[in-house]
Amino acid sequence: MREVAVVGIGLTEFGEKWDTSFRNLFVEAGANALEDAGMSGDQIDEIFVGNMSGGRFVLQEHIGALIADHAGLTKNHIPATRVEAACASGGLAFRQAYTTVASGMQDIVIAGGVEKMTDVGGSETTDALAGAADREWEGLVGATFPGLYAMIANDYINKYGLTREQLAMVSVKNHRNGAKNPIAQFRKEISVEAVMKSTLVADPLRLLDCSPVTDGAAAVILCPMEMAREFTDTPVKVLASAQATDTISLHDRRDISTLDATVAAGRRAFQQAALTPKDIGMVEVHDCFTIAELCAIEDLGFCAKGEAGKLTEDGQTALDGSIPVNPSGGLKSCGHPVGATGIKQVAEIVEQLRGEATGRQVDAEIGMTHNVGGTGATVVCNILGV
Repeated sequence: MREVAVVGIGLTEFGEKWDTSFRNLFVEAGANALEDAGMSGDQIDEIFVGNMSGGRFVLQEHIGALIADHAGLTKNHIPATRVEAACASGGLAFRQAYTTVASGMQDIVIAGGVEKMTDVGGSETTDALAGAADREWEGLVGATFPGLYAMIANDYINKYGLTREQLAMVSVKNHRNGAKNPIAQFRKEISVEAVMKSTLVADPLRLLDCSPVTDGAAAVILCPMEMAREFTDTPVKVLASAQATDTISLHDRRDISTLDATVAAGRRAFQQAALTPKDIGMVEVHDCFTIAELCAIEDLGFCAKGEAGKLTEDGQTALDGSIPVNPSGGLKSCGHPVGATGIKQVAEIVEQLRGEATGRQVDAEIGMTHNVGGTGATVVCNILGV
């Protein structure tokens, strides 16, 4: 296996992008990544595009070919593949690109992700996202994702004594970070009181505990480490990429407030990189709901089970804490265009490790990403370093 580096990153702003189309979002992110790497589209050997539900949100399938065509990359007839793993689609697209380069199959590969979620109404969005759960055993009986994560939150609170204030502090911290991120959907700080007084969605989760509906795209370019200096003076090495799977239905889990696929994917990533959680300088975790961030911190091994609330309350997950979590603002503040989220996480780590995250820069040489599909049926973890 060859060593692999990320040599280019590109992002759109995240938010309600009424003035642009699904295809143009990805082209913008891809063009930004090519410019960042100082290369042309003719140098690309393959594309992997993370997308959860283009067919529901914009009535478009055959996403890989669409993106390659609209990006002007069909001249050389390169392979272009859509990757779908619910909200982990972006993370899995990155993993596919990484293994393709590491294996020697291709040299220069784009891993991207895109979602245009605001072109349909709220009820249709909720129903489309429910397809990431078990439609027959969960969706058809009314279990939406806020409801499923509320079950996780209630189980966690009953087991470990998490306070409502500690849960709210996750959102407050991520909005503080997102306010410093120029691509974030919500660039505004909020208070614990605001979170606790926001509209109840699924007890105990309130509106400001939940990630938003978002449009956006992200792209990164990977190549063998031996070629990386041709494109950038600051290549970021991919130290590990791991995936794990669990039951799609929450009720079939061993423990609903421990995501066993996170535990497994994290463990595999640490083994690949020959590292431990103590070696990680920052982490982007999948905070689709505030409770999800707390579970992720614990399941990845950054603290013991039941301690993440106190860790957050003590400021240890803040930008200047012992383990900065979601410097980008996370899904909660930066936004969650589901197919793009896993790629945005990688781009944030790369930007941080380059020392280019103005206003939210952390001191780290190794970073980790954690991208979840559904309630944890698919988890992808990546570790990158300089």
